[in-house]
Amino acid sequence: MASNDKGDNVPARRTPPKRGHGIPATDSDGPAALAENEPATADVDTGGPAGAGEEGPAPDRSSRDDRSDAADWMVDLRGLHVWFGKLHAVRGIDLRIPRGEIFGFIGPNGAGKTTTIKVLATLIPEFVATRARVGGVPLAVDPQRVRMMIGYVPDEFGLYRGLTVRQYLEFFAAAYFLPARTRAAVIDDVLQLTDLTGKADSPVDGLSRGMKQRLSVARVLLHDPELLLLDEPASGLDPRARIEMRELLKALHQMGKTILISSHILHELSQLCTQIGVIEAGRMVASGPLSEIYRRLNMQRVVQVQITNLDDGMVQRIRTLPGVAGVQRMVDQLTLEVREDVTALEDLLDALRSVGARIRAFQPEQLDMETVFMRLTEGQVA
Repeated sequence: MASNDKGDNVPARRTPPKRGHGIPATDSDGPAALAENEPATADVDTGGPAGAGEEGPAPDRSSRDDRSDAADWMVDLRGLHVWFGKLHAVRGIDLRIPRGEIFGFIGPNGAGKTTTIKVLATLIPEFVATRARVGGVPLAVDPQRVRMMIGYVPDEFGLYRGLTVRQYLEFFAAAYFLPARTRAAVIDDVLQLTDLTGKADSPVDGLSRGMKQRLSVARVLLHDPELLLLDEPASGLDPRARIEMRELLKALHQMGKTILISSHILHELSQLCTQIGVIEAGRMVASGPLSEIYRRLNMQRVVQVQITNLDDGMVQRIRTLPGVAGVQRMVDQLTLEVREDVTALEDLLDALRSVGARIRAFQPEQLDMETVFMRLTEGQVA
């Protein structure tokens, strides 16, 4: 590692990879210099010293069968620890994300979300973990190969004054070593995908914040990464811009991208994410599909049901169904409070039909992520 005149560590420069193009890790200030690969002498996922005089977990000694399923996990972190001097910022996080999922990372400010994301983006090489891999590749052994798989969007947009949108993307396309003959077509594709074609010749510093966020996503799509790391992409956006960002992420999910997104807008995460992780004080307090976390907390799902042949007798029969914790009636519509740890929604629908209900509408309400968050956290920071 070299040092600049301010004493900060900076990666050493290296030549572009022979495959034709590679991925430099980027932060809000632009492409980072490419780091030298560390020698892959052992399957050890320790990224650096434990720090603060503490000893880190033992190196990864996985069996061959365990390694055979590594490709099924886009993100595989186990026992991740990160120190900044004496501050123990991340304390043994386990985070596993299957390919093709949208994973919502939530927690209070200072909980360790950004630090964890930066470890995955290869921007924090000093860490300890029993396993730390992206796409089956150990972060500490081959960070350059990991960078070829990821697209990182930080929470602050790096402003490049004097550049148009197209010039901005041309700069990063060159930084990603995209062949010159294909750059124009790739840039046109990402502009269309992010709905920025009409702004191609507009100055970057004249864009709205929402457009700048979409441009950040366009930038990291240039090399077609498998994993997107998005740190607060909806921060500071107005309602329209948030909706546009959400629809863009849905489109990327349909294209098969794996997405890790941190956000404080919990309601929108519940509409977007297939799984969530709740982090507090550097520890993961819950992780998995929201419905499973809901069941684990014994929380109740609200279901609106419209029944055409509803009468008092049927209401009483519905009250006795397994998993039904409460029933409120309004003319031909019922509001049911359902314990999904007892009865799945699919089974509830069958049970309603079994008592003779003719169902016109069956609408489960979105899970209340705000309630989940408040139940699981206490407002602590690392």
